[in-house]
Amino acid sequence: MTGKLGPEALGAALAATGADDPAVAQGPAYGEDAAAIDLAGTGETLVVAADPLSLAAESVGTLAVHVACNDVAASGADPRWLTHTLFLPDDDPGRLRAVADQVDATARELGVAVVGGHTEVLPALDRPLCSMTAMGTTDRFVSSGGAEPGDRLLLTKGAAIEATAILATDFREECLDAGVPAATLDSAAEFLGEVSVVPDAAAVRDAATALHDPTEGGVTTALVETASASEAVFAVERDRVPVRPETRACCDALGVDPLATFGSGALLAAVPPSRVEDALDALDAVGVEGAEIGAVEPPTDDASPGTVRIDGAALTTPPRDELYPLWEARDADE
Repeated sequence: MTGKLGPEALGAALAATGADDPAVAQGPAYGEDAAAIDLAGTGETLVVAADPLSLAAESVGTLAVHVACNDVAASGADPRWLTHTLFLPDDDPGRLRAVADQVDATARELGVAVVGGHTEVLPALDRPLCSMTAMGTTDRFVSSGGAEPGDRLLLTKGAAIEATAILATDFREECLDAGVPAATLDSAAEFLGEVSVVPDAAAVRDAATALHDPTEGGVTTALVETASASEAVFAVERDRVPVRPETRACCDALGVDPLATFGSGALLAAVPPSRVEDALDALDAVGVEGAEIGAVEPPTDDASPGTVRIDGAALTTPPRDELYPLWEARDADE
């Protein structure tokens, strides 16, 4: 099955951490997307995050850079360096050039240097696979696991920003056949330019107790992962989660839940009640929309740590991303 490992299988993989090192302030853990390494004597923390990307064929290089840098930004750091491992299905120079140009342009836009990596041909693939490792430094690491009961949950931009761009490009013909106007798809395709949360995170990191960026599985998975890491319960109202009209049109057309699909472009933040207005004002100052979507609660006999309530309905495991069945159906038809 394509997609993330379940929490139990992932936990088994994350248990293999190698040698102990006191400089590792945050190592592998469910719900945590980045490592924190203490740079002794500097007062700085090195934040490191790695992510692969393959399924968004039209923009794999662009999204790969953003997804990796978002994890560093969502840990309170400024992304500065990238290593790029690229696997190609063939030695087509045009394909290589297209991916390399996307990576170069996106890294330049973010002010991030590509400092190394690896490239090879792997004929077993049917599309390019980019695996990025992003690094940056901070004097205040913000984990996914710092949310406290009483905190408010904020979300920037809206649900399914990344998925909307994918649907409007990789699934454009399917959306047209389902009745989505071409003008709506043209607007939706431009969401690709909004998948970075670097400015979002820089605006709210001083106020946040926890940060996490929705990726695979969308807002719902981000909520489950952050609640689990924080050993808390999250209560969210679906109607308060921003969903743009283009997102609604594309998702409705192909039967996708906007809260359960690729969400890069949004940032989830837990913020103390006294800092909510500060955080929203800071987002507004950099031109980023933000909304309060719920609150952090303590665990109870009826709700164990890691529970997410959406309109009262409880879940403790993340959903499978709802774009995967679309890709699988396409592959089955080919």
